[in-house]
Order: sequence, then C-alpha cells, then structure tokens
Amino acid sequence: MARKKSVWFPQIGTVASYIGRAGKLARGGYNVRVVAETCADRMLVEAIGRSGSPVRFTVKRENLAPLQPGLFD
Repeated sequence: MARKKSVWFPQIGTVASYIGRAGKLARGGYNVRVVAETCADRMLVEAIGRSGSPVRFTVKRENLAPLQPGLFD
C-alpha cells in the first residue's frame, strides 16, 4: 500500500533536509539550502561537500523535507 506524502513546497533560500533513496550522500539525510527551482519538479540545492567547499546539485522536490523543529532555533 502506497503512503501519500504531504505536499511541501520549499521557498528559495529555505534550509531543508535531503533524504534520497540510495547512496552514501543520502544516508541519514543531508542538510541543504534551496537555491532555485528547475524543471520537472526538481530543485537546485547547495550543500557543504567533503572538501568543505559549497556544492550545488539537483534533487527531486519529493526528496526534500522540512527540518526537525528546534534544530536551528
């Protein structure tokens, strides 16, 4: 049975949690900043890479979730 996800539209500049399906990047979630909206329901996000420099990549909007309450309060 498929679960229906709630629809969340992050605003530009919002800090969100990226939770992908597979790979080392998505294991346990990854905090990202939304930079722009691209085509096909995808978002351009920015995160801190392994070398400490900012990295930009495109993710599906459905894999972004709001941060847990109180994380950056």
